[in-house]
Amino acid sequence: MQKMIKTLAIIGIASLAVIGCKKNDVQPVQDEISQEILAKISSQGFGTSNVQKTEGGYLVEGDIILSEEFLNSQPGGNLLRIANNEQYRTTNLVNQPRAVTVSVSGSVSADFSTAVDNAIARYNAQGLTLTFSRVSSGGNINIRIVRTGQYIASAGFPSGGNPYYEIKYNKTYTTYGIDFMTTVVAHEIGHCIGFRHTDYMDRSYSCGGSTSNEGASTVGAIHIPGTPTGPDAASWMLACLSATTNRPFNANDVTALKYLY
Repeated sequence: MQKMIKTLAIIGIASLAVIGCKKNDVQPVQDEISQEILAKISSQGFGTSNVQKTEGGYLVEGDIILSEEFLNSQPGGNLLRIANNEQYRTTNLVNQPRAVTVSVSGSVSADFSTAVDNAIARYNAQGLTLTFSRVSSGGNINIRIVRTGQYIASAGFPSGGNPYYEIKYNKTYTTYGIDFMTTVVAHEIGHCIGFRHTDYMDRSYSCGGSTSNEGASTVGAIHIPGTPTGPDAASWMLACLSATTNRPFNANDVTALKYLY
């Protein structure tokens, strides 16, 4: 069986975590999470299974970190359309038109740097009202290399009309193939500008294992019109991927991106 990799978190922080067809390397300690916190997570439209306390907030859905600030905010959004695999966005988006800059902190390999450039190019090729460019430092979205056993990468959801400001990328995965790293960075940027997982209602579609709904709520996951109600195997916002996965935007991804931006 291919080694599988489990994606992202919100602080919103969206993050990627490895499964080798297994779950997170760091086992959750469910009994340390209060019922009050679990209720807040649920009210925001996210699943409450296997919640972990982590840097910046609470890790939910295997790869999304919710900050205390986010959990204490007022839930909002449109009614959720429950189906199989569709494109979903959060209630928070980036004001547009907008030129978004992206930087990388610290020393990284030439391949990882290329992957960042490739991810930016994937977005710019779509002619969106958001444009992306690489800067040497101080980007609107900064990619910071970290050491963690909880995820491959993490990023947040927009706030105040701005993209989430940081993507944390696990150093372990900076030596993977360029296509894989490009896919991960593009996925995290997707969270930064307001996208949730395509298979959020059943993570088993891309992650394997038993059926796992990230939270069938009326807030926090808004269906994007024009995207399919059937499985979408190649979407860049699927929750999990293999170590050799390459997911450039498919036709449904482009529909979702252009609907929002």
